[in-house]
Amino acid sequence: MTSADTQAAAGTLAERVTGRSWTLQEPYQVARPAVREFARAVGAEHPVHHDVAVAAEAGYADLVAPPTFVVKVTQAADFLLLSDPDLGIALQNVVHGEQSFTHERPVVAGDELTATTEVTSAKMMGSTCMLALRTMVLDESEDLVATGTSTLVISTAPAQEA
Repeated sequence: MTSADTQAAAGTLAERVTGRSWTLQEPYQVARPAVREFARAVGAEHPVHHDVAVAAEAGYADLVAPPTFVVKVTQAADFLLLSDPDLGIALQNVVHGEQSFTHERPVVAGDELTATTEVTSAKMMGSTCMLALRTMVLDESEDLVATGTSTLVISTAPAQEA
């Protein structure tokens, strides 16, 4: 029996992911260099992203990460789904459709963040699976920091021979 036969016997990708979730096993340690590097990469020039003294004067415990920094954590949790051997997803068949975040508080250097990705909707359209995901990012106190939502479009069609 081939991998495709095994997957077909187990149902569609949408059926196999419905109701499932994946959680990071180790917390993501938010470090000052990562905050500074990310801020430079996205053009976030505000001093709270680069200068600890300025961040402290603004009332923060440490450097403040730009709002999109949380994608580092949400995508790590999303990758657990994509790399789950039970699903047999080929990364080259995945298109990231959209992404949004709702923030409860800023991420700051020193945070220890974990994330859980859950499938909120899975629908087959021919051989293509449309997945809606929600990723909850929690801090070391298990308080909600941010929620990411995203859509993935995944082709489940067999690879074409060259």
